[in-house]
Amino acid sequence: MPSSGAREDYFPAIEKKYGEKMSYWFKVMKSLEGEKYPVQIAHLRENYGFSQAHANAIVMYSRGSESSKRHETPTHFFQSIDKTQAKTMKKIFKAITSKYPDLELVMAWNQPMIRKGTSYLFGISASTNHISIAPWDQKVLEKYAPKFSEYRITKKTIALPNDWEVDEKLIQAIIKDSLAGLK
Repeated sequence: MPSSGAREDYFPAIEKKYGEKMSYWFKVMKSLEGEKYPVQIAHLRENYGFSQAHANAIVMYSRGSESSKRHETPTHFFQSIDKTQAKTMKKIFKAITSKYPDLELVMAWNQPMIRKGTSYLFGISASTNHISIAPWDQKVLEKYAPKFSEYRITKKTIALPNDWEVDEKLIQAIIKDSLAGLK
């Protein structure tokens, strides 16, 4: 999908792949009006062979969501979350960009991410009771997981308290190893 996030960007491919104009698919969606999201997705996938991405584009568009983008910029994202979370996240990103000014803070998958060129290195997400940090390199996550042993660690993330006391040197070491993994 093009980076605009517009669900309409999928429409030409949908028409080509499934052999019907969008007006036909909108009629199908009209017949499913009032059904829950999973039912609508399943209908398109099971009856017409839609991929998840194409089904999601039509279902979400028919529900009034014209774009998958919720936040245009990291600043907009930070304004949408708890102030304590935003403060902690900003400190984490400052620790990264102060040591590695050539890295870029961008929005991807509706979350703030650090990338170098087109390679993502690190992301953060906000949940109600914690923030999750995510080094993209699995080996980096495994290496640093013991340093976060008091927190919940999953296959891809480390859940930290919203008011985590940012360990700048630790965050910078994660990024250093993540950069080394790009080579």
